[in-house]
Amino acid sequence: MSGSGSGGGAAETGGPSARSRALAVLRVRSRALAVALLPAAAAVILLVGGSTGHLPGAGWDLARRIVTPVAVLVLLLAAGVALVVARARPAMSPTVPIAEEAAPDLYRMVRDLADRLDVPAPSAIALTPDCDSWLEDRTHPAHGPPPAEEHGDIAGAGRPPRGAPAAPVLVIGSPFLWWMRVGELRAVLAPVVAGTGPSAHPDIAAARRFVQGLDAAAAVTSAPRRGPVSRRALAGAGWVVRLLLRGCREHVAEMERGVAAAAADRAQAVDYGLRIVAQEQVGLAYAGWDRLLTRVALPAWRMGRWPSRLNAGVVAALTELSRRDRLAEGFASRLGERPACDLLEEPGAVDEATSLLAARLFHGGPAETGPDWSPVHWGDYPEEVVDRKWRTDAARLHRVLDALHVPAPAPGHPPPPDGPTLTRVLAHLATHPAPGEQPSTSDGSAGPLSGPAGPEEQSPAPAEPSISFSGAAGPGEPSVSGKGDPSPSSAPRSAESARRPASVPPAPSAGTDPGAPADADGILPSGPDDVLPDDDEDDDEDLAGTTPRGAALAARLSTELAREEAAAAAVAASAAAGASTAPSGTPDPAALRDDRALPLFPLQAPRTARELLADHITAMVCCAAMDTAGATPGLDWLDGPTLLLGGVRAADLSPQVLALIEDGDPSDLRLWLTRHGIRAEKPVRLV
Repeated sequence: MSGSGSGGGAAETGGPSARSRALAVLRVRSRALAVALLPAAAAVILLVGGSTGHLPGAGWDLARRIVTPVAVLVLLLAAGVALVVARARPAMSPTVPIAEEAAPDLYRMVRDLADRLDVPAPSAIALTPDCDSWLEDRTHPAHGPPPAEEHGDIAGAGRPPRGAPAAPVLVIGSPFLWWMRVGELRAVLAPVVAGTGPSAHPDIAAARRFVQGLDAAAAVTSAPRRGPVSRRALAGAGWVVRLLLRGCREHVAEMERGVAAAAADRAQAVDYGLRIVAQEQVGLAYAGWDRLLTRVALPAWRMGRWPSRLNAGVVAALTELSRRDRLAEGFASRLGERPACDLLEEPGAVDEATSLLAARLFHGGPAETGPDWSPVHWGDYPEEVVDRKWRTDAARLHRVLDALHVPAPAPGHPPPPDGPTLTRVLAHLATHPAPGEQPSTSDGSAGPLSGPAGPEEQSPAPAEPSISFSGAAGPGEPSVSGKGDPSPSSAPRSAESARRPASVPPAPSAGTDPGAPADADGILPSGPDDVLPDDDEDDDEDLAGTTPRGAALAARLSTELAREEAAAAAVAASAAAGASTAPSGTPDPAALRDDRALPLFPLQAPRTARELLADHITAMVCCAAMDTAGATPGLDWLDGPTLLLGGVRAADLSPQVLALIEDGDPSDLRLWLTRHGIRAEKPVRLV
């Protein structure tokens, strides 16, 4: 690259390589154009030669009659491909726009950083609920701001005004603003802002626009739900587009490596020592953000509540991590310095906007609040999320027991208590019953002395309104599988990284009537041997160390949870289809915007059938503790919902629950309940 000023910022190490690769990408475009124009050029030569008498004869006439239609056809096909590429809308990351009036200090810091790096300043700033920062080109005409009523809080975020320089938009991860100090944020953003120099070079900018157009066209041609005619027409265009993408793939990758090398080389002169320290904060922020989303936010999202201060929560989570982890002891001392969120005029409003966007990206919630999608503050989280979640899980557990007809009341015994009890669960899973109890029969149901049974236990309970919880909802619940350590986990970055629920409803076998009625709870009747689908080998291995009754109950819970998920997904899909269709029956153009195809990164953390059963039993124990021993629900910033006994976190419950599941021995759990004054025979309140 020539020059080192604002327009030639690719002159550093990697700059010449980036420009040469950009020229290679443009040569691919030129060759494609030449191939499309070659038949037309030949036809023009033949026609001009015939009209001037330079190419007479029957042979030249035959050539003109063959080449001219071929040239016209090739031109039409090339025009069609060019039209698809030109009209395709390049993908744009959903972000929260930050106007200069809302963050003058932040804009001032970024411009000062750009001046020190001698590169053009970004045209705008936007925030993303992720631990990453990048530059994004939003100069495509389709990226113009949508009408105000059409989801304007996310779509088109950060697009510069018309007539402004076509500089990229700086996208900053919102957790960085809340956790990092001002100096650390400046050091982390230095190599990102330095990338505006190479982005301003004409060759690199043209190569990027060409590749972005091809990528968008490939997405258009592979979109489903098209008619047979348009599908065939777009198939040819898609073949050409993918051929061009394969031809320039290697050059594009090397070009971006060269751009990154040039930006990093230029940024070395700015806060290099501080940037090394700040990179440690990047990893710590990622760990805290991951734990906050998967352990704390996800349970609330699944219940129709979204925490409105996620970025403030990540500060609390990382502060708690620094208190627990000796390796992070020095990080808490940083809290006395000025946080980067002070660069915003209204950090609370920005935090709420990014929290709502995080719920949309990672869970797929609506764009606006409503009766079934309302914010929740951290102070209300224990009562409105934790308590309700435990009682929902306990209700699901007893519905499954009702479907299994557990237990059967014994003639001549005292009337059972009016309501579901923890004793009912313990008696069903126990292989060594307590005095006065009778072990469960071979079909998985408890005997006459297995414990008191209420009216709800004598017949299947009526179906209750189910709340959708994913079968992989391990994060955000009291840990019963020994995973309560505060070490960071890896957040799933794409839908491919998500695992399906531990067990899904098996397809009807050849001997099963697909129209067979389900019971009152929507659970298909099955025998006691119907523990797991035959093809679910992972769950077979996971439940190998459990009792037969525990495995059967875990399988039924997995099936019930998967059915609730499927019903909730069907309702959401029908609502989205109705919203994206105009009254005339034509698709709503706004529904085709890439910010509507949410969730982009669903948080489906893996949870096995054993963990699912343990979580439901833990929820039942917590409900009994709250209703009979005065325990309260609590929030742990790293592990999510937790039980507080006398104001102290109950961290010793997991081994007792695991002993019940794996060995069928409730003695340890009964001793734990007695020690804390919890009455297992008392009915609990469900939702």
